[in-house]
Amino acid sequence: MTTYRIPQHGQGSGVTEEDLTAVTAVLTAGRHLSDGAEVARFEEEFARRTGAAHAVAVSSCTMALELATRVLELEPGDEVVTTPLTFQATAAPLLGRDVTVRFADIDETTLCLDPASVTAALTPRTRAVFTTHYGGLCGGVEELRALTGRAGVALVEDCAHAIGAAAGGRSAGTWGDLGCWSFHSLKNISTLGQGGMLTVRDAGVADRLRALRAINPDAEFVPRSKPAEFGRYGTGTVPRPVTHEKNAYTHDCARIRSGGVNAQLADPAAAMGRSQLRRLDSLLARRRAVAERLDAGLRELGVQVLGTPEGHVHAHHLYAFLLRDDIDRDELVRDLEREGVEVVLRYFPVHLLPEWRRRGGVFGSVPVAEDVWFRRLVNLPLSPQLGLDDADYVVDAVERALARQRVGAMA
Repeated sequence: MTTYRIPQHGQGSGVTEEDLTAVTAVLTAGRHLSDGAEVARFEEEFARRTGAAHAVAVSSCTMALELATRVLELEPGDEVVTTPLTFQATAAPLLGRDVTVRFADIDETTLCLDPASVTAALTPRTRAVFTTHYGGLCGGVEELRALTGRAGVALVEDCAHAIGAAAGGRSAGTWGDLGCWSFHSLKNISTLGQGGMLTVRDAGVADRLRALRAINPDAEFVPRSKPAEFGRYGTGTVPRPVTHEKNAYTHDCARIRSGGVNAQLADPAAAMGRSQLRRLDSLLARRRAVAERLDAGLRELGVQVLGTPEGHVHAHHLYAFLLRDDIDRDELVRDLEREGVEVVLRYFPVHLLPEWRRRGGVFGSVPVAEDVWFRRLVNLPLSPQLGLDDADYVVDAVERALARQRVGAMA
């Protein structure tokens, strides 16, 4: 196992005594660990923090994306536009559906979807745009909101990186119709390693999502004029023990949109999330300080620093910069690894994964994203566990690696 001087930390937010106290209080209260009291409080506090109308906690961001896709009610022949530069979970819920997925290109200054490319990808069959706030920046989200609004299609925000991010004075996850959040161990806050949240504009959609996460179908039920009877049982004759009959006696089902899943977030996880949410500002400040130190040092080295556009608040989940054409990215990454700096390149273009090639993905279809990932993108470690001296070491390591390549080119 390689030991790095500057690693990619497996706990993006760390754990404090306050976190442990919050979780222990739930574990020792003698209550059912899935009774939902802590979950409801977490949802309320998260909605208040982001300014969202509604928040629905679930077991992971991947499940949030799955449920978001279900309530869109996509039909065969519908089309969805998304980004190729993201974790595979963004598009995973679309893989098993009979829909056309179009990968639009990215803006190299933000690494997020390029609104102009999205506009070109829209057709009369487009039902939704899935955008990812890469690294914690809501790049292009204002333009995407405007163009999806004009086109009458849904906007789904993958906010897995973006807790604390904003654009135009509005939080990530409140520009679109649905926002999907991650509390995975690597993220800016965590709920015991896994967890997710949906932020939603519409109260009816929020109710449907809560039904789905609790294994109930997303369906339309109509009251019966006369209660149903099954064998010896009718309304009022059900035995006292819990029988899980739900609305079997009182309603009929007129339409089924989707079956439900077990996507509940447990109360101890929600207690952890509430504790970490309370110190989110300090966690973001530490990330921002390290990122700004990296920005300042790398600008002196002649690489393309992405920075934070005016009017945006960056969550700094990931740190990325781009190389110029005369530098071999792969050699530079190997050199940084030798210097003790762990590099994880995020993310391999989704449209070139085998399952998406089977669905029509081809190299050359999104040239900016492909050029960025295969030749120019470098991701550096960024977490609250790092200090400014660590950032200085990383900058020096990059400078040494660049110098070695330039000397080699002159030899």
